[in-house]
Amino acid sequence: MGFALQVYHAACNGALYSRPFIESFEETPMLVAVLTYMGYGILTIFGYLRDFMREWKIEKCHIAREREEQKDFVPLYQDFENFYTRNLYMRIRDSWNRPICSAPGATFDLVERSSNDYNWTFEYTGRVVKDVINLGSYNYLGFAENTGACATAAGEVTVKFGVGMASTRQEMGNLDRHEELEKLVASFLGVESAMAFGMGFATNSMNIPALAGKGCLILSDELNHASLVLGARLSTSTIRVFKHNNMQSLEKLLRDAIVHGQPRTHQPWKKILILVEGIYSMEGSIIRLPEVIALKKKYKAYLYLDEAHSIGALGPYGRGVVDYFGLDSKDVDVMMGTFTKSFCAAGGYIAGRKDLIDYLRTHSHSAIYATSMSLPVVEQIITSMKCIMGKDGTTIGRSRIQRLAENTVYFRRRLQEMGFIIYGNNDSPVVPMMLYMPAKIGAFGREMLKRNIGVVVVGFPATPIIESRARFCISAAHTKEIISNLIQLLCLKIITV
Repeated sequence: MGFALQVYHAACNGALYSRPFIESFEETPMLVAVLTYMGYGILTIFGYLRDFMREWKIEKCHIAREREEQKDFVPLYQDFENFYTRNLYMRIRDSWNRPICSAPGATFDLVERSSNDYNWTFEYTGRVVKDVINLGSYNYLGFAENTGACATAAGEVTVKFGVGMASTRQEMGNLDRHEELEKLVASFLGVESAMAFGMGFATNSMNIPALAGKGCLILSDELNHASLVLGARLSTSTIRVFKHNNMQSLEKLLRDAIVHGQPRTHQPWKKILILVEGIYSMEGSIIRLPEVIALKKKYKAYLYLDEAHSIGALGPYGRGVVDYFGLDSKDVDVMMGTFTKSFCAAGGYIAGRKDLIDYLRTHSHSAIYATSMSLPVVEQIITSMKCIMGKDGTTIGRSRIQRLAENTVYFRRRLQEMGFIIYGNNDSPVVPMMLYMPAKIGAFGREMLKRNIGVVVVGFPATPIIESRARFCISAAHTKEIISNLIQLLCLKIITV
């Protein structure tokens, strides 16, 4: 039988933490790992068999390929590179890209579809599945609504200003609402200045190259988001990767960087930039920020913190991981976040010292070339942020933050009591539940939908090959009844399987 090791990561340097910091991960049992590899092996063998049958026209070929008259050209489609997509992913493609037709709140309505060719194409049946429990959206504070203050304010601004700006901020697209948003973000985070961008992904990928370049060193967590990875690569800086949330690994890289300097010349690095996230969206883990800040001060490095998932979702005031640990925002050199999760809008921000933001206004590609944020989106952010801050004259924002924290702790505790293997921090609203085997990915997603539960399932290459999982995203919009009902349905699912 396989042996499973439950690993609890507590704070390594307890003096830096003002609250318990506990994360749980479990090594994949040996038997499960072997069976998972066997499953992928069998799928691969049958994939080659199906490719052989397609080549000899025994099975209909749906894949994109060159026309016969272009066979001597440089190929546009690489058969081997697409092997995984057409033979493994396609079998469970119905678990993704499901179309919904309502606001993605605590529940949503789903457009039913079917496939007659093993998920190569889909047809709509004309039926709508009502009131599917939404456990896939990043609607942490429940602002994904089509009624209420946010929707009303966005609608009024749409009537007054229209939808698009048709210009950049530096030309004719800078409105007073954009500047109000940036002042509000700076006030919310407790920093000198902030700058808003129209796309969250580009906030990372287009701003990191403006902050680091040749002769600089970037130290990146191995599980950082693709936008951080792309930004680091575009910067032309030297990149070194440390183990996920491992402070010993990070300190070793920092120490080596100081001692040895740049390769060949051994000149000191112009700049050392540490890239980390607040909450890691596939692991449910929270960055050990107190230890990272201590290391960056010790070795005179700079810290770039991506709070895409943690802003609004962590801390007593919803100000993210800095608020969660009770730290000073001035200790983080570059604070980045997105408006796409807790604020249920679009875009992202960079915040920090005024001289940093002034520099980015003239050097960031996102600032110079991108179209201004749409005013209805800006209004959604302003209204929801004021609600979180209590500037709307109510306690709705604070109550949502508290409800999210309570829902998260309750859901995680109940799953652990039932014997499910879950990853991450006890306070993280992102809850990965391990499935391991490839056959379970599609099966779990389909069985959940049969029970009116919409959940995200994730497998290789988004996760390690033997660590496929389902990912639940908890929301303040979920009531205790919804979560309790969900847990009961999960029990029934396991019993029937």
